[in-house]
Parts: sequence; C-alpha cells; structure tokens
Amino acid sequence: MTEPLYLDFNGTRLAYRLRDGRSPTLMFLPGYASDMEGTKALAIDAFAEQSGLAMLRLDYSGTGSSEGEFEQGTLGGWLDEALHFLDALTSGPVVLVGSSMGGWIALHLAKERPERVSFVVGIAAAPDFTDWGFTDAEKEALRENGRLEQPNPYGPNPYITTRAFWGSGEALRLLDGPIAVDCPVRLIHGAADEEVPVDVAMKTLRMVRSGDVHLTVLKGGGHRLSERHEIETILRTVAGLVGDAL
Repeated sequence: MTEPLYLDFNGTRLAYRLRDGRSPTLMFLPGYASDMEGTKALAIDAFAEQSGLAMLRLDYSGTGSSEGEFEQGTLGGWLDEALHFLDALTSGPVVLVGSSMGGWIALHLAKERPERVSFVVGIAAAPDFTDWGFTDAEKEALRENGRLEQPNPYGPNPYITTRAFWGSGEALRLLDGPIAVDCPVRLIHGAADEEVPVDVAMKTLRMVRSGDVHLTVLKGGGHRLSERHEIETILRTVAGLVGDAL
C-alpha cells in the first residue's frame, strides 16, 4: 500500500487518501479510536474505484497515520479537522459516510455545509454517545479524574475517554431537538448492537429535519457491521444514492 498523503491543520500533519474520480465525492468519517484503513472504509473505497467516483478517507489527529496524541482529541477538534478536509480537498457535491462517532460528525458537517453535502449515510451512527453511553457513575468519574478506562471489545488496550472529549461531546449534542439537516439521510444499524442501541437510530430518524430519512435495521447485526452481507447492504445504500452519477 502506498504511503498516505498529509494535510497541515493548526501545525498537525493529518493523514488522508484521496482517490480521483467523478462527482459526487464519497467522504468516509471513521469512528472513535478508528482510522481510514478499516474494513468498511476499504470496501467503500473499492466501490468508488470500480464506479469511477472520487473518494476521500482521513485519519483524525492522534489516530491512524496522523500526528498528535489521541488523548488530546475532542469531538469538536475532530469536527474542525473534518471540515478542513472537506473544504480543502473536495469540490462539488459530497456524500458523507460516517461510522459510529463518524456518523455524529457527518450530521454536524451536513449542518455546517448544507450547500456541499448531498447525502449522509450513518453506519451504526452514534450521535450524543457522551450522554447516553455513560452511566452517572462514569460521568462523575470523568469529572473527578479527567479520564475513564473501560474494557475494549476489539483489542487488548483499554477504551479511553477523557474529560475534554466528553465535555466537547456534551456541547455538540444533537438529539435534544430537531437536527437541521435537509438532505437525504440513510441510517444502517444492527439490531443486536450492544454499543449503540437501535433506539438511538430510531431517535435520529425522528429528529433529522429532512423528510427523506430511511433506517435499515439488520437482524443480528452488531456494532461493527463488517460481515459480508452487512458490507453489501452499505454498498447498495451508497450506490442507490449516487446512482445518477454511475
């Protein structure tokens, strides 16, 4: 695999991969502590290559191949980075594909750049997980200790949340009222997702202002949605949105 490219943002080198192609540009937004080389990102990139579409993948600061310390990252900071990537490296219409936390960031991007974002696809989207994703005791521990370590179901290293990230997420909550996104939105969620309950997807469906919002619930699907049939559902969804360009 070739080395990633880098974009400077506030003195930090941020890694990305940009595939040339026709419009609209697919832009993949990873989840928390994830990166642009995951199964779903690579599958969508392969789809873009086969379809002749432009595609942008990125690593937030402190993740993947980007510079920075992960524990210094905040939702607001990573949102600003994603906005910078969108503005600096893409032109014309963009289709945002956000996984987990990336789905939360995608909704904010659609609010911030309504003239650029044509569609949003949320894969196990997790808006407001700093609210519903922590118990009162865990929130109190974050306030008192500044960080929280939890078991990581995907690897040996603990799942770390900092007070700075948690506070930033609380300031950027979306589900307390209508979400001012008017483009078509497609949500894909696993019925057996233990990290982001399907009720979160249902609430997102209700709160997005657009009249063109669909939710696909995959029976037996967990949070990662990386099984073959799950990837195929994601790709069919993206293909359906960009069909006129193919």
